[in-house]
Amino acid sequence: MHVAKEFFCGATAEAACQRRQARMRIGFLFNHDQIHQVAHSLPIALALERGGFSGDIVVATTTPALAAEVRRIGGETIGTRIEHVELATSGFSRGLDAVLGKLLPAQKLLIYKDNLDFFRALDVLVVAEKTSLLLKTRYGLKDLAIVHTRHGAGDRAIGFNKASAGFDHVLCSGPKIRDRLIREAGVAPDAISVVGYPKFDLLREAKRHRFLPTAEKVVLYNPHPSPHLSSWYRHGHQVFDSFLDNPRYGIIFAPHVMLFQRNFVVTIDRLTVDSAGAIPQRYLRGDNVKIDLGSRASTDMTYTLAADIYLGDASSQVYEFLLQPRPCIFLNSHRHNWMGDPDFRHWEAGEVIVSPDQIPAALARAEDLHETHYRAVQEEMFAESFHITGTPSDVRAAEAIVEFAHGRKKARPHLRLVGA
Repeated sequence: MHVAKEFFCGATAEAACQRRQARMRIGFLFNHDQIHQVAHSLPIALALERGGFSGDIVVATTTPALAAEVRRIGGETIGTRIEHVELATSGFSRGLDAVLGKLLPAQKLLIYKDNLDFFRALDVLVVAEKTSLLLKTRYGLKDLAIVHTRHGAGDRAIGFNKASAGFDHVLCSGPKIRDRLIREAGVAPDAISVVGYPKFDLLREAKRHRFLPTAEKVVLYNPHPSPHLSSWYRHGHQVFDSFLDNPRYGIIFAPHVMLFQRNFVVTIDRLTVDSAGAIPQRYLRGDNVKIDLGSRASTDMTYTLAADIYLGDASSQVYEFLLQPRPCIFLNSHRHNWMGDPDFRHWEAGEVIVSPDQIPAALARAEDLHETHYRAVQEEMFAESFHITGTPSDVRAAEAIVEFAHGRKKARPHLRLVGA
């Protein structure tokens, strides 16, 4: 494992560029405050290595937590057959982050400027988020091909904004995503590959855990962080109250990992600022309550597999819950006019309520409604969101990246995936 500030500076940067001319270098960047994006892209890097890709595969992380998650999933492959680079920021950037980081993702944005030599030494960069486009728009790395894997199969409009067209290639999970990228983001059809959902490939040996054994049914409450979409800011405490008064149902409170990450939540798709606040002590002691504000279990589908019922608002995690169709309830705290709006397509998977007062009755009829109506809808939604085949999604994604890069660099015969 190398630290980029030491490995890509001065004469070593020139050596890296010379090496690049001899071997294709594909990099995978994980640059976020939380670990939830790792499972969407790292399986592709591992599939490239297993398939015998003859170029260099580099995984870059920007925090100790991301580095630990990469090593946990990748095992001994990371740092041996796959190079691992831990990117760092300059002292000046760390100072800025100390001032701005409680409100804005300063380090996430500054990491690019401080590691341009590393990015210049790559032929292809694979990312799960969009800030990496700064490498092209702000720092002029026009020759660097950036492939977007996305992270999740959700419906929010921001996932289909014009920025998506800035990537050289986009990998998506299913036809729903492909069609909206073409229609709304203006992505060229030949710049999209439908590959399935590599995160599911990590579940091959996953077991369903049972939480809150005193409860007959366990509900996963999974609110989104965006203040203009989330049910938490207006109704979160009332949601807890409805479970404390009804011990038949247990509640796993596992919100989007960014809800409590900072003192304030700032959203850019619609400029809003709010604070998630504190969780009152009375909610921490119930036998039918489990609270997890951001552990690995919040991101690796432990809870979406464990719960009997999903209660949420705008999180794309509901689509991971639909891997095994079960009852869903959606809390429309902002009284959105949602019917027929593709941004709220997921609300067609269950009953939509507008107040926590309606939760007990919604829970009571959830299973009957699921069997008589929503199960069939969920199966249709899953099929349009995830194109799953007999070939693992991580392999399909690796093959798509190789095919894209090979088409871009036809003169490089080493760019192939062997034995996939």
